[in-house]
Amino acid sequence: MSGWNPWLQYGVAVLVAVALALAVVTITSLVVRGVSRRKPAARGLLTSARAPFRALVLVSLLWIASAVSVPASLSWWPMASHALLIAVIVLASWLVGSLASFGLSQAAGRYRIDVADNRVARRVRTQIQMVRRLVLVAVVIVGASAVLMTFPEVRTIGASLLASAGVVSIIAGLAAQSTLGNVFAGMQLAFSDAIRVDDVVIVEGEWGLIEEITLTYVVVKIWDDRRLVVPSTYFTTTPFQNWTRRTSDLLGSIELDLDWRIDPRDMRVELDAILERSELWDERVKVLQVTDATGGFVRVRVLVSARDAGTLFDLRCEVREELVEWVHRHGSDGIPKTRVVMGGDATPRRTRGPEDTSTGAHRGLFSGSPEAEQRGQEFTQSISVIRPEEDPRG
Repeated sequence: MSGWNPWLQYGVAVLVAVALALAVVTITSLVVRGVSRRKPAARGLLTSARAPFRALVLVSLLWIASAVSVPASLSWWPMASHALLIAVIVLASWLVGSLASFGLSQAAGRYRIDVADNRVARRVRTQIQMVRRLVLVAVVIVGASAVLMTFPEVRTIGASLLASAGVVSIIAGLAAQSTLGNVFAGMQLAFSDAIRVDDVVIVEGEWGLIEEITLTYVVVKIWDDRRLVVPSTYFTTTPFQNWTRRTSDLLGSIELDLDWRIDPRDMRVELDAILERSELWDERVKVLQVTDATGGFVRVRVLVSARDAGTLFDLRCEVREELVEWVHRHGSDGIPKTRVVMGGDATPRRTRGPEDTSTGAHRGLFSGSPEAEQRGQEFTQSISVIRPEEDPRG
């Protein structure tokens, strides 16, 4: 081909490169389709990596064909060759990022979060999400560095920067202190299991759901569909409530200020009936106690349990509404009143005699049932104390 016109040689080389690219892409596609029949997960590989793979194969073969067919003496060839090299680096970075993202997505898909106990799945998905971001950032940095290093001027500047690395590192460290702090905080959150995606938390007085954890910030979806964007360092430096740290089931309270003549035992019977009818109660905890009796009222507190935070909120509203309706339905004994005594001896009306007090113990939060006793032991168990005369150190 030495006697051919240079442009004719280049045209033939380009046609050969395109034909080879089509052959490589077709064969690879057939192989992946064959594998996907046995492993359906491989079908997603065609979608995620098809575009970068085809572009990389075509540009690489065009670069090789041009290097073989174009005379090096042409003035435009060095610039064109440099552009093709940069394109190959960019497309290779795109392909690596797509493959990494596909692999991590397949790994995350093995853990289902649409089940009742999904704490482990949410933790793994959170960590995989963070690893994906780190990998993509690393691929972009390496690709950009490789592109810049193709310029001789940049290599010279890089050598000069390395010579003054001490001063540059101090300046860069001071300038990026806040950003790097958020990055390290985001990594700490992902791998310390402090919060996970879909955790129910209370942040800045707002009740919401962890929607997204990035390298520098966390997005909390508030119950009314607002989004609260919080820096990652907030969760490593400020106390916050995580309602699903270990399990998603929770206890909730309903408090009512009622008149002194209310009968707590009748309220317990009504509470049992309410919870038996409700589909929201998980049958773990139901407690009704009088927790205060000051200011002319008695304070009745009801504790109920549910499988998750959203269900607990609805259950509390349902129980509160049913009890308020029960108080209205059963006369005015429970409705709060203000009494005024206009002189003379005022003897309060006795609603129950001594013989009515032997109705048996009721279930409490820390007594009255095996579960309550176990809960009480967790908070009141004895603590070993070494007396001075028993101290072996004298």
